[in-house]
Amino acid sequence: MSDLDRIDHAIIRELQKNGRITVTDLASRVGLSKTPCQVRMRRLEVQGYITGYSAMVNQTKLGHSHVAFAQVTLNDTSSKSLAAFNEAVKQISAIEQCHMMAANFDYLLKIRTRNMAEYRQVLGEQISSLPHVLQTSTFVVMENVKDRGQ
Repeated sequence: MSDLDRIDHAIIRELQKNGRITVTDLASRVGLSKTPCQVRMRRLEVQGYITGYSAMVNQTKLGHSHVAFAQVTLNDTSSKSLAAFNEAVKQISAIEQCHMMAANFDYLLKIRTRNMAEYRQVLGEQISSLPHVLQTSTFVVMENVKDRGQ
C-alpha cells in the first residue's frame, strides 16, 4: 500500500461514498484536473485497489429482510476439504458473505432470506449439506445498527 498517496486514498474514499460521481466532480473533490484523475482511477483499477462498481440495493424493499449469521464447523480442515467447502458455498445465493475464521469454528456466513421459514430451509437443505459440515450455530439479526453500505 506504500505506492498510494493521499490523493489516491481520497479518490477511493470518494468513490466508496458515490460510485456514480462524474470524473469532473471527483477530480474537483480531490484537487486534480479531469485527465490526471482518470489516469489515477485507471491505475487504481489495474492494480486491484478498485475491483469494480456496483449499485447498493435495499434488500428489505426487495423482500429479503431476514438476516442471520451462521457459524460453521467442519469435520475436516485439510486444504482439499476447505477448497471443496469454499467452492460449494459460492453456489448458494442466499449466502451474502462467507469468511474463514481463526476461532473455535471454521466459517462465518451471512445469510439473507425473506423470513425464518426460508432460512430454515436454506440451512437444512443447502448449508448443512455443504462438504464437510459438522455443525452450525445460528445468530439472527434483530436490527441493523450500522452498515457501511447504507
